[in-house]
Amino acid sequence: MRIALGQLESGTDIPANLAVIDRFAAEAVREGAELVAFPEYATYEKKKVDATFPVMAEPLDGPICQELAGTARRHRIALVAGVVERSEEPGKAYNTVVAFGPDGSRLACYRKIHLFDAQGFGESTFIKPGPSTDPVVFEHGGTRFGLMTCYDLRFPELARELADAGAQVLLVCSSWVPGTHKTEQWLALNTARAIENSLYVAGVCQAPPVSVGRSILVDPMGVTEADLGLGVGVAAVDISPQTVARVRELFPMFRQRRL
Repeated sequence: MRIALGQLESGTDIPANLAVIDRFAAEAVREGAELVAFPEYATYEKKKVDATFPVMAEPLDGPICQELAGTARRHRIALVAGVVERSEEPGKAYNTVVAFGPDGSRLACYRKIHLFDAQGFGESTFIKPGPSTDPVVFEHGGTRFGLMTCYDLRFPELARELADAGAQVLLVCSSWVPGTHKTEQWLALNTARAIENSLYVAGVCQAPPVSVGRSILVDPMGVTEADLGLGVGVAAVDISPQTVARVRELFPMFRQRRL
């Protein structure tokens, strides 16, 4: 199977963001991909989360998600992207990753549970944590994908629960906040989650200046198979469930663990 990572430089112009997503989805198809993943806050993003995020939020059946579903359907590709979802609490929204199938149907949605209240940020001021901590996985093309968002990457328990739920690929949709050693941490954590769970990790990130870029695909042995650097763009790479199975036989940690 071939999947693509779409590195964006999203801003507050939602139609412009959607247009780039559509263009990159088309490019992913030309590169032979069956699924394309985009970052956290792909449709609306700022340097810091503020009071405009709940104002711009929409339900998952609203115009923004309808447009994303239309893009998936038009290009016949599965599409995963971060959106700002309306919540039931005034003044707060959900930070949600939603997946659509090639027919435009919604395959899954994951509301971020670990909010970024660190490094001078207060995401929880305007964003609600997801009400469920259950792992979210979906299947496409004979492969099982697990969904995570940005700061979740620092919590290995979630990655392990997704692996236990059958995930062979983790899609980590992110807008990793820049700072001292933050790029090094981003690369190391994606690699660690891949090695310790013997699966692929696709860490897809917003580009600078809002984030650090460096969207990557790490294989189950910890080898980086793709790295998009700092610019916007899309790259496709092959993944193999058979490789996941082979590595899990080489290192049978799931049978050996005692905790």
